[in-house]
Amino acid sequence: MNVNVQFKGLMEEILEEAKRRGIAKTKTEALRLGVLELNNRYHLLERRAEEIEDMQDTKELEEMRSAVKKGKAKLISEKKMLAMLK
Repeated sequence: MNVNVQFKGLMEEILEEAKRRGIAKTKTEALRLGVLELNNRYHLLERRAEEIEDMQDTKELEEMRSAVKKGKAKLISEKKMLAMLK
């Protein structure tokens, strides 16, 4: 579904702030996150909650892989992690 919308005032500021803080890379992505949160809050499609959670996990995993690839994050071994948790 394609939708053209125009936001002004508070709504525009919220989208800009989400982008500025790095919560979303674009205002469109911020809107998508908002739709997912709408479902989380009101359980509009409960049967799809697991699928939505998987989408969020996949996005986080892609971001982590990108950070490692760019040298902004580092993977550590399980052994090292367990030692850190002691």
